[in-house]
Amino acid sequence: MAASGNFRIFLLMISLLNSLESTKLLSEMKMCGDLECETSICRAQAVRDYRGPDCRFLNFSKGEEIFVNVKLSGEREDLWAGSVSIWT
Repeated sequence: MAASGNFRIFLLMISLLNSLESTKLLSEMKMCGDLECETSICRAQAVRDYRGPDCRFLNFSKGEEIFVNVKLSGEREDLWAGSVSIWT
C-alpha cells in the first residue's frame, strides 16, 4: 500500500516538472516591454467587435484602443495579452 502511495507521488512530481518545463518554453517565446510584462509594448485599434468565450478573454468593441503588454512569437503569433482603457 505504501509503495502505491509513493508511486503516485512520483507520478505527480513528474507531471509537475513537465508542466514547469512547458511554462518555461512558453515564457521564452514572449515579447514584453519589461521583465514583468506590465508595460505596454504597443497600442492597437480594434477593427471589429469581439466577445470571448469566457472571462479569460478580453472583450472589446470596434474602434476601441487596446494596450498590448505581451505578444507570443513562434508558432502562435496571434496570441496577445493586454487591456482596454476604461477611460474612453
